[in-house]
Amino acid sequence: MDVWKTHGAFSWCELMTTDVEAAKRFYTKLFGWGTKQFDMPDGPYTTVQVGEDSVGGIMKIPADAPPMPPHWGCYVTVDKVEDTVALAQSLGGKVLVPGMEVPGVGRMAVLQDPQGAVLSVITYTMPSD
Repeated sequence: MDVWKTHGAFSWCELMTTDVEAAKRFYTKLFGWGTKQFDMPDGPYTTVQVGEDSVGGIMKIPADAPPMPPHWGCYVTVDKVEDTVALAQSLGGKVLVPGMEVPGVGRMAVLQDPQGAVLSVITYTMPSD
């Protein structure tokens, strides 16, 4: 199964934190992860690596984000973000971050289920090979 293309597959985990360098030190020692840093439009983004495979990311909590503690978030691949957002709303979910482009990656949104759990959905446009 290709998690980058399979609707409903968990495909990415991402840490949003107040101290990226401290998080990198902790997790690289804890799990033996490697890291790679990339310049993105909103600031640096670090991917975490198991061998050559990128398995997740670490980023600073954006300055314009509402107050929140550092946390891990999960992404689920969907065929089309807008369709999934509409379905989630029809099922009683809320849209916390409407569909938006992530340059070089794809289109994503952040949803909240009726019980309050938060999950991101994404349609990838980047090559997965």
